[in-house]
Amino acid sequence: MATPIRTLIVDDEPLARRKIRNLLKGDVEFYVIGECGSAAEAVMSIIRERPDLIFLDIQMPDADGFAVLKQLGDKIPVVVFVTAHDQYAIRAFEVHALDYLLKPFDRNRFEAAAQAAKARLKKDDPGEVGRRTVALLEEIKATTSYLERILIKSNTRVLFIKTSDIDWIEAEGKYVRLHSTKESFLHREAIGTLESQLDPKKFIRVHRSAIVNLDRVKELEPWFHGEYRVVLDDGTRLSLSRTCRRKLTDLL
Repeated sequence: MATPIRTLIVDDEPLARRKIRNLLKGDVEFYVIGECGSAAEAVMSIIRERPDLIFLDIQMPDADGFAVLKQLGDKIPVVVFVTAHDQYAIRAFEVHALDYLLKPFDRNRFEAAAQAAKARLKKDDPGEVGRRTVALLEEIKATTSYLERILIKSNTRVLFIKTSDIDWIEAEGKYVRLHSTKESFLHREAIGTLESQLDPKKFIRVHRSAIVNLDRVKELEPWFHGEYRVVLDDGTRLSLSRTCRRKLTDLL
């Protein structure tokens, strides 16, 4: 007997996960190794379990399915994307020869997608599947707007932090620390790289080591020798470089 296809189901809706699990029961070649109800849980499970196949919902509350795949690097398994209404994504799946299911789907459509995934696993080079998926992610990235959430890996946890919840960002070595009202998080990305992914109408660099959320700026406080400091709602005071001052005052 052939080795079963180790399958992971990712969807924030329990009924949707149950439907996929039940539809897979009729095929002994599939073995469901688990279910995930969030993007954060999915990232951890994929890294830990290394499934052969994922049924991956695109629209989830904490982050979309593409955000999950971006955390996997080049170790992307075969994916059947599940989506409710994203017509752009469907066109992209077809261009890159990737499998997808459009909700609501019936048994016949599901079985067609499952068989296509099975054939892909048997025929395709895993590296080629990964390359096609990466190409899709690059295309999606090129057409999407600025970050709305940032994925944080912290020990055994994976968190998705809304950018609107961030007060300010501080360079910490080659990484950054995200400061929010309740706590701070180390994020493994350079401050310049992260800055390029944030909406410049909402976030601005105030000096080489700090970025602030404009919604948190309370005032500009005069400092020594004609310099100013940025005062945030929580009382945090940050140096404001002369090169950044005009840009900040224009936005405010």
